[in-house]
Amino acid sequence: MDPSKMLVHVVVDPILSNILRPHQREGVKFMYECVEGKRGPFNGCIMADEMGLGKTLQCVTLTWTLLRQSPDCKPTISKAIIVCPSSLVKNWENEFHKWLHGRLHCLPMEGGSKEDNIRALEQFAYNTSQRCGTPVLVISYETFRIYADILCRNEIGMVICDEGHRLKNSDNLTYQALMRLKTKRRVLLSGTPIQNDLTEYFSLVNFVNPEMLGTAAEFKRNFENAILRGQNADSSDKERQRAVEKTQELIGLVNQCIIRRTNQILTKYLPVKFEMVICAKMTPLQEALYVNFLKSDKVRKNLQDCNEKVTSLTALADITNLKKLCSHPDLIYDKVLARENGFENAQTIFPANHSTKEINPELSGKFMLLDFMLATIRTNSDDKVVLISNYTQTLDLFEQLARKRKYPFVRLDGTMSIKKRNKVVERFNDPSVDCFLFMLSSKAGGCGLNLIGANRLFMFDPDWNPANDEQAMARIWRDGQKKPCFIYRLVATGSIEEKILQRQTHKKSLSSTIIDNNESEEKHFTRDDLKDLFRYEPGILSDTHNK
Repeated sequence: MDPSKMLVHVVVDPILSNILRPHQREGVKFMYECVEGKRGPFNGCIMADEMGLGKTLQCVTLTWTLLRQSPDCKPTISKAIIVCPSSLVKNWENEFHKWLHGRLHCLPMEGGSKEDNIRALEQFAYNTSQRCGTPVLVISYETFRIYADILCRNEIGMVICDEGHRLKNSDNLTYQALMRLKTKRRVLLSGTPIQNDLTEYFSLVNFVNPEMLGTAAEFKRNFENAILRGQNADSSDKERQRAVEKTQELIGLVNQCIIRRTNQILTKYLPVKFEMVICAKMTPLQEALYVNFLKSDKVRKNLQDCNEKVTSLTALADITNLKKLCSHPDLIYDKVLARENGFENAQTIFPANHSTKEINPELSGKFMLLDFMLATIRTNSDDKVVLISNYTQTLDLFEQLARKRKYPFVRLDGTMSIKKRNKVVERFNDPSVDCFLFMLSSKAGGCGLNLIGANRLFMFDPDWNPANDEQAMARIWRDGQKKPCFIYRLVATGSIEEKILQRQTHKKSLSSTIIDNNESEEKHFTRDDLKDLFRYEPGILSDTHNK
């Protein structure tokens, strides 16, 4: 055989293969086989490992291997683009540096003037030599969209999209810009691939492997309609049977290009994790305000008006008011003073001398419980605690409580710059620094943050989207954690929060049926309409437990 045509084995560089765990080796091999077309007539894949399994390290390994090797003894690709949320750009650069010890230079795009950015990106895009000085571009979704024209002109070896569930909507501009990239190798990372529905799932698979599932209309006709029909609580046996068949068919198709391992693997390497849902009774003040709001003319009128088409904006505002009320009456006190709709006569319910200048934890069931638990943790251990809420207003109350009890704390929300975030996280994780509380807005810090300095986490209010909660809760139970972890999900008994928790269960079972291929034996709650959301169940221990 002609020696120049002899193929060689592609082998992972020992500086990486020596640190990869067995499941990570398997993941790298799977992604390599997908992007090189060895698993079928496609070149894309979805790495859907749950949080904390080392998706970033696996991608660093894949990228380094493709940049250096091929069966033909030359590099497979000369350039790769990593697209991620802006808060993770620095993180990706650090990971390449950490694992490859400076052997590869990245071009991180964060901030900078427009002229400088255009110059740097053009240099990257137009460099066609096999040896590129900075072969990996790390860029945020927003910045990519702005400069897509430059990046879509020339061939790129591979694109990796981190937190890829951002591409769940094929109509948005970022999705369309990324689709225009001239590359066949596409890798999408997401710990939570299905968040709400199968159309979103279709968008993700279609992004990495266009044509695998046909057009959106064909996918709806072939799979989605039948699967959803079988999920309803009132579906017939025949519909359920058809849903199972269609689910199996879809799994068979998509499994060729999706790899997903759950946190179960981590139990070998990580300390034990306890996750608890704690139902806290509302205080008499909260109950009185809650019932008063539900009986108000505004809410009653909204519910009467909503035949099928709900006046969704007003309903959303009502829901937000109820959620805030479940956390602490102070969160809606400004509305009470302004006598806003639904709160016209609520001021009489508050104590006469009520003030929001200093927090009173006794006015809220959940805050009272939190106050007691924090005091106990602080007194009896050296554990650090993460407090997570969906509302920055609730973080303000956490701050008031921390000041009142003289707890040292840090806070991270959407207003904080990326540079500052990294400093705050490093400081909190340092065991020698006495920083008891880390207050986190779930929207700002749900993804990619590593808070292993803490081993206790409170989810103070549930989110409609279970994926957001899962992301937030995975901040402490991940690689590097040395202590047992405790995750407390606080829920106000009988209230709208329990209904949200129940809806999460429904969405998660949809996800596990398709992604994890778990057959869910339990019936789901029927699709609760708004009227059910606005029903309060007084005097029970837990509506969810009863159901």
